[in-house]
Amino acid sequence: MSRKKAFSAALKASSPVFFGYISIGFAYGFLLVKSGFEWYWAPIMSLTIFAGAAQFMAISLINQNKNFIEMGLAIFLLNARHMVYGFSVLERYTPFKRFKKYLIFGLTDETYALLTTIDPPEDADPEFFDFCVTALNQSYWTLGGILGALLGTMISWNAPGLDFALTALFVVLMIEQIRTLRRPGPFMLGLAAPAVLYALGFTDQALFLGIVISSTGCFFMKKRQPQTAGGTDD
Repeated sequence: MSRKKAFSAALKASSPVFFGYISIGFAYGFLLVKSGFEWYWAPIMSLTIFAGAAQFMAISLINQNKNFIEMGLAIFLLNARHMVYGFSVLERYTPFKRFKKYLIFGLTDETYALLTTIDPPEDADPEFFDFCVTALNQSYWTLGGILGALLGTMISWNAPGLDFALTALFVVLMIEQIRTLRRPGPFMLGLAAPAVLYALGFTDQALFLGIVISSTGCFFMKKRQPQTAGGTDD
């Protein structure tokens, strides 16, 4: 089976991700440096963590001196969706042997979207094709982070407002969730819990307690039952 053909197909398939990851990775690297970190943390975090939203969140959490429990819980819940859609690629990854662990590690939203919509060439190694798509996507993100971090060390402009990129990213994710779930309960609970905690004076523990309360409340919320136009089931 042709590895060259698999790589060429993966390169073509991942080209749209290149433009997105380079730009967002650039913002991440620049923000990382302007938040007080050395430039080399951009590639280190991108190679060992490789979770865009979680890496943005880590900058904010570290600067706020959050403890490891709060950071771990927040990032776990943020990336919990990976466990959900990860199950759908178990059958695809089962016969793989050489790159299976890396493919599991490198599975992002964009990589998942590509692997579930684009098939490898007929005479190409499917495992190597999946590996190339995943590795190329990670390289795009890492390169963007390095470029942004290096630029951040060269100029004195602090890009005021750039830290809002994290907030904007989560707003977009929240909007997509609202459009998908169409249930206001979980979002209202997530908004109300930290607001009440702050009002009661739990400022230092608001993040941790807010996550615990919101997660527990969502767990016990009853799933809304679909109804017919007449309000009764046939």
